[in-house]
Amino acid sequence: GSYDLQAAHCSVTGVYTNKAPGGVAYACSFRVTEAVYLVERMVDVLAYELGMDPAELRMKNLLRPEQFPYTCPTGWEYDSGDYPKALRLAMEMVDYPALRREQAEKRDRGELMGIGISFFTEAVGAGPRKHMDILGLGMADGAELRVHPTGKAVLRISVQSQGQGHETTFAQIVAEELGVPIEKVHITTGDTQRFQWGTGTYASRALVVAGNAIALAARAIKEKAIKIASSVLEAAAEDLELVEGRVCVKGMPTRGLSLAALAIVANPIRYAYGAKAPDLPLVLPKREGPPLPPGEEPGLEATCYFSPQHATFASGVHAAIVEVDIHTGIVKICKYAVLHDCGKLVNPTIVEGQIYGGVAQGIGGSFYEHMDYDENGQLLDASYMDFLMPYASEVPHIEIDHIETPSPINPLGVKGAGEAGCIPVPAVMAAAVEDALAPFGVVIDRMPLGPDDIRGMIASKMQ
Repeated sequence: GSYDLQAAHCSVTGVYTNKAPGGVAYACSFRVTEAVYLVERMVDVLAYELGMDPAELRMKNLLRPEQFPYTCPTGWEYDSGDYPKALRLAMEMVDYPALRREQAEKRDRGELMGIGISFFTEAVGAGPRKHMDILGLGMADGAELRVHPTGKAVLRISVQSQGQGHETTFAQIVAEELGVPIEKVHITTGDTQRFQWGTGTYASRALVVAGNAIALAARAIKEKAIKIASSVLEAAAEDLELVEGRVCVKGMPTRGLSLAALAIVANPIRYAYGAKAPDLPLVLPKREGPPLPPGEEPGLEATCYFSPQHATFASGVHAAIVEVDIHTGIVKICKYAVLHDCGKLVNPTIVEGQIYGGVAQGIGGSFYEHMDYDENGQLLDASYMDFLMPYASEVPHIEIDHIETPSPINPLGVKGAGEAGCIPVPAVMAAAVEDALAPFGVVIDRMPLGPDDIRGMIASKMQ
């Protein structure tokens, strides 16, 4: 959870069933969505019993920035966050006080409008040292980065993309670290000939683990390029800097060498056979042996692995405004807002795409996607002919904003983002529907909710 809890206790009853299990294929959030649902529902129940506004109760109990890094009662080590700021910004996004006034006016007219809030904190991008036994997320992932004499940067990584836009994000990291145009970065994913170690793409870990391996490889190339340039330019390494793909003398941008030229120098065979770059001198400073500095291996390349010391913790707030038709039981989502924190943002557009898709999936899990069985345990809706999912017409416009609290446990300061859109949706929808039906005293304690479920709950309170 996201709150300053002094203790935690739960009891679990294990039940054997032949029904379909939850699994990784469901956006990897199968372990977190249920937990967030329970925690956030308990907060809403407590707010009701205390007669407090749910947003006010959350604000009083959220973890504070000065408490990070924070070890919660169950042993998880939260790396960073600013939860009060996130909640405050989310409430501003939806103009929370105005919504409460609007709700009161509509109730006077007999209209059922509800407001739901849900906070979430999620462990993502874990490594092998802690919590591997819980999450099964251990092992490092690697990156091999090589600068060619053409100036092209060739990147090979151990993880595989599944459509999340990894190629764009990883190319951005290389381009940012080396100062080269992104179109000059070429990527091969999931190369098992190059990598015998690697864990894969799941549980929002690819950017945290592989992305940082890429950054480390790029920084190793930068260090080597400066060392080679120091020898060629006869300048101290501390007087050089890498700017826009060139290693230059600080304050003298015209006196420098491109990474392409340095890749030629780093390859003694190519240099010996006369390979040239526009900014490479025809005659290098005289020295004994190859043009590489002593102790340097050939090639402007590096292979690095990264394994985080423990999981990073992404977080955020979702808010939903709904209207419920008492006669049909149909829920209309009027507004949806997300305030998200996944540490340092590499590509906000890709993150927002992840959030959009996750919220759509969460809406499906809240109202549409239900696995129905007959009395013999036979699944009745095993195909898309029978299994109901939301269309674009059922997914509202989603307003998204971000805060960045960089993670201190990895070089890039990033956290995972792949599951954030989905995780709090059932909790926020349950809260919103329950708030809309508050005049009837309805309590929402399960998901998904179909129109018949909602009508039945209302009818049971009206008897």
